[in-house]
Amino acid sequence: MRLTRGSGLGLGVALLWFSLLVLIPLAAVVATAAAGGWDGFWQAVTNEQTAAAIRLTVGTALLVTVVNVVMGTLIAWVLVRDRFPGQRALEVLIDVPFALPTIVAGLVLLSLYGPDSPLGLDVANTRAAVFLAFLFVTLPFVVRTVQPVLAELDREVEEAAASLGASRLATFRRIILPALAPAIAAGAALSFARGVSEYGSLVLLSGNLPLRTEVTSVRILSSIENDNLGNAAAVATVLLAISFAVIVALDVIQRRVGRRG
Repeated sequence: MRLTRGSGLGLGVALLWFSLLVLIPLAAVVATAAAGGWDGFWQAVTNEQTAAAIRLTVGTALLVTVVNVVMGTLIAWVLVRDRFPGQRALEVLIDVPFALPTIVAGLVLLSLYGPDSPLGLDVANTRAAVFLAFLFVTLPFVVRTVQPVLAELDREVEEAAASLGASRLATFRRIILPALAPAIAAGAALSFARGVSEYGSLVLLSGNLPLRTEVTSVRILSSIENDNLGNAAAVATVLLAISFAVIVALDVIQRRVGRRG
C-alpha cells in the first residue's frame, strides 16, 4: 500500500520526533556503556553494591507489578461495576500519585510510615520502605488502563454466557479476561517501568543503605556525581534490557490469554 504525500510527511515527522526523544538518547546511553569495553561493563554491573541494587530494584518492581495486576484489576472492577458513597472521591484519590511530585510523596510516606508514624508503623530504612514507595507511585497504572476497557464491555455477552450455564469464574476466564488482557499487560508494563526508575518517593524513606535499601536510581546518581558516566550508563543499559524483556514477556502472555479466550 502506497502512502499519500500527507501520510508520508506525517510518518516522517513522527519518526523524527520519536528518534529525537527516544532512539537517539537510548543509543547514546548504550554507546557510553560500551565505550569501556565488555570488561569494564561487566565490572560495573557485577560490583557487589551495584548488583545488590539491581536485584532489589528489579525484584521489588516485579513483585509490585504482580500486586498491581491483581489489585488494580479489582479496583477497576469495583469502580465500573458498583455504585457506592464516596466513589467520586476515590476516583480522584487514585490519580494522586500521578499529580503529586515524587519527593513530596516521599515526605508524605516518611510522615506516615517513618519513626514518628501516627499509625505505629515504622518501615524507614528497610526493604519494606522500597516496596511501599513503589506501590504508591504505581497504583494508578493498571486501574486506569483496565477501567475504560471494562466499561466498554458488552454486559449482554456475560448475561448470555450465564443463561447458557456458565459459572461466574468461567465467564470471567473465557470472556472478560481475554478482553482485558491487553489493558492489563499495558498497565503492568507501565507499572514495572515506573518502579525500576523511581527515585523521589523512596529516597527519604528507604535511607539508601548500600547492600540493603539502595536502588539503581540512587546508584546511577552516585556514579554521575562521582563523574563516572560509564558505570551509570552500564546500569541504565541493564535496566533497559530488563524492561524490554519484561515488556516482550507481557505481550506474549496477553496474546496467549487472548487466544485461549
